[in-house]
Amino acid sequence: MRTLRALALALVATLPAPARADEPPVKSKIVSVDLFKNGLAIVKREVTLGKAGSYSVDDVPQPVHGTFWIDSTGTVEAVVKMRDVEVPVSEAPPGNLQDDLAGKKVTVHFKGDKRAPAAGVMMKIKPAKGEEAAASRFLVLQTTKGRVYVDPSEVASVESEDAGDKVIRRRPQLVLTLPNNDRPETKVTIRYIAHGLSWAPSYRIDISDPKTLQLEQHAVVRNELADLTGAEVRLISGYPSVEYAHVRSPLAPRTSWANFFSELAGYRAREIDALGNSISSQQRVTSNPWSGRAELALGATPSGEGVDLHYQSIGPRTLAEGDALALTVAKGKSEYERIVEWMVPDTRNAYGQPENAGEGDAWDALKFKNPLPFPMTTGPATVTANGQFNGQRTSYWVNSGEETLLRVEKALSVRTRATENEQLNKDGSGRDLIWIGGRQYRKTTVEGELAVSNHRKETISVLVRRRFSGELIQADASPKQQLREEGVYSVNKRQELVWTLPLKGGEEKKLKYSYTVLMPH
Repeated sequence: MRTLRALALALVATLPAPARADEPPVKSKIVSVDLFKNGLAIVKREVTLGKAGSYSVDDVPQPVHGTFWIDSTGTVEAVVKMRDVEVPVSEAPPGNLQDDLAGKKVTVHFKGDKRAPAAGVMMKIKPAKGEEAAASRFLVLQTTKGRVYVDPSEVASVESEDAGDKVIRRRPQLVLTLPNNDRPETKVTIRYIAHGLSWAPSYRIDISDPKTLQLEQHAVVRNELADLTGAEVRLISGYPSVEYAHVRSPLAPRTSWANFFSELAGYRAREIDALGNSISSQQRVTSNPWSGRAELALGATPSGEGVDLHYQSIGPRTLAEGDALALTVAKGKSEYERIVEWMVPDTRNAYGQPENAGEGDAWDALKFKNPLPFPMTTGPATVTANGQFNGQRTSYWVNSGEETLLRVEKALSVRTRATENEQLNKDGSGRDLIWIGGRQYRKTTVEGELAVSNHRKETISVLVRRRFSGELIQADASPKQQLREEGVYSVNKRQELVWTLPLKGGEEKKLKYSYTVLMPH
C-alpha cells in the first residue's frame, strides 16, 4: 500500500501545472457582431491587459484567413498555444482513461469471470505522435509487481477511489504579449470574421386591402459561435464578398498547414461554381441577385454612400451558444398592382437549334415598390390576405423605393398557349445560306403565336414575356424589346418581348410575331 501511495505521489508531481504564473488569465468579451446571411459574422472582442507582460485568454477565435486584426494603443503580439489545463469533470465529456486517471489509484475489472481485477496507479504517458499514436492502444498501469498493459476492449469497468472532481484536458489558449508598457491598463480590441453566427431574413406581405399592402421584414438569428452578453448586433444585407470564407486561418487551433493549403486550393472551385449559370437556392439567398425584369421601373431612393452593404442594428442582445432569436426588423406600406405574369422561355439555344423548354406557366404576381427605408434583401416572402395563406416565393434584392415583381401562385384560371413554326422559302428549303466570320449558317424565318384567355369574372392585367434568339421582324401590339445579357456575344441575339395587356373576363387575345434565326450549316 505504501508503495502505491509513493507511486501516486511521484506521478502526480509530474502532471502539468494548470496555469502559468507569468501568464495571468484575463477575460475577453464580445462587444459587437455584424452578421452576414451566409454563416459568417464580423466579431469584435475587447480585453483589458495590465502592464507589460503576457496574458492568457481562454476564448480562442477560429478566424477566416486574413481577417484577424488587433487594435491597441501599444504593440500586441498574439500566440495560440495548446496547454494542459484542469477542467471540472461535470464540464468535460469522457475522454481518454489514460489521461483522465493519470496518477490515480484504479482497479480495472475485465469482461467475463476468468481474469482477476488489476489494481495499480494509472501512469501518465506523454501524448504520442505520428506512427506512435496509432500503435499506442493499451492502458498502462503501475502495480506492485510491475507494469501492466491492458487492452481497452477487454475492460468492463474502472474504479478509482481518488479520481477527484477535475480532469486534465488539452485546450488552446490565446496568449497576448504587451511589451514596453507602463500604463496600468491597456484596452485591446480583436476583430475577425468567423463561422457560426448568422441570420436568415423573411417577409410577410398582407394584401387584405385591394390597393395598399403591408410588408413586414422578419429575421431569425442563430448563435453557434459563443455566448453573447449585451453585444450590439447588426444584420448585414449585400453581397458577402469574403473571398477566403472557406479557408481557416493558420492561427486557428487544431488546424495544420496541410488543412490550410487544402482549403486554400479548394476555395477557387467553389467560387467558380457560384459564378456559373446554374446557381443554387442557397447562393441566391446569400448573394442577393437582382431579379432583372425588363418591365420594372429602375428608380429608387438614394440610400447612402460607399459599398452596397446595409447594416441594420437590432440593438444589444444576450444569446447563449445554441440560442436562436426571431424578431420583426421593420414594417412598411406600399401601393401595389395585381397582375398575371406569363413568361414563355426561349425554345432555342444560342446556336439557333431547337430545345424543348416548354410554354411556361402563368403566375399571379404583385408589383410594388419597396416601402422600407433600406433595401429588401433576398429571402422568402409569404403573401396573405384576410388571414389566409396565398403563397410563398423568393423575393430578390430591392433597393428602397425600387419597384419589384413578386410571384404568388400559379394562375390556373388563365389559360395560355404558345406555338412556333419555321417558314419555307420559295424554293421550299426554308433556309438561306450565309457566311459569318468564315463559317456557314442557315438563316430561317420563324413565325409564332401567343394566346392567352381569362376564365375569371374580373378584368385582369397580363404581363406577357416572350424570349427568343434571333432578329425580330415584326410583332403585334408594339411590345417592348430588350437584349438579354447572355446573348450579347452570341451569333443570335438573345432577346425578350414584353406586352402588358388588359384582359376582360371571358376574353381571349392572340399575339403574332416573327423573327429570323441563324443555325450552323
